[in-house]
Amino acid sequence: MKKSLLGSFLLFLALFAQAQDARTVFINMPDSLMPLLTKVNREDCIDFLDSKMRAQVKNKFGNMSEMTDLSVDYIRMKMTEQSDWQMKLLTTTDSTKIVCAISTACAPACDSEIRFYTTDWQELPASQFILLPVMDDFFLNPDSTKQLEYTEARDAADLFLMKASLNKEDDTLTFSMTTTDYLSQEIADKVKSFLSKPLAFEWVSDRRIFVKR
Repeated sequence: MKKSLLGSFLLFLALFAQAQDARTVFINMPDSLMPLLTKVNREDCIDFLDSKMRAQVKNKFGNMSEMTDLSVDYIRMKMTEQSDWQMKLLTTTDSTKIVCAISTACAPACDSEIRFYTTDWQELPASQFILLPVMDDFFLNPDSTKQLEYTEARDAADLFLMKASLNKEDDTLTFSMTTTDYLSQEIADKVKSFLSKPLAFEWVSDRRIFVKR
């Protein structure tokens, strides 16, 4: 009897762990959250990569989408020529995992949307897990001799665009301001002279939040 209970418990743990790997979570993603791809498309992408083949599938628009990265906790899809999608499974201290998903569209400047979910794709408020950067977070404080140039550059950045990227190797998240990609070269150069490097955030599992490095 004890052996039977132990066997059942170990089977439960194995199934629970499997249910929280990236490929299983991705396959079970509702079509409403990724309308370009069907469940069969998602399964095919994983099968292709497992077979060491290029993971390209024809999406619902008749164009090609491609899975470019797959690991136990990370997936990246090139959805179209102008857009991609990433997901990362983030660990917590209670053995559950949080899904962080980023959609990025470029036209030509890139802009990202970041969302969080449970592993069965129930959306969670992003504010629980990160304080997203605002435009001023990317600007460096100028010295007094460059105050006028700073003011002109800051005013020229009239539309806040930001690209987010998950690191497939670790639990870090990087934000880059992309507003300059739609400005003229002359103005973009002036704005860039006052911009910081991309902002890096690190997942802290016991606090269940991304914190700025």
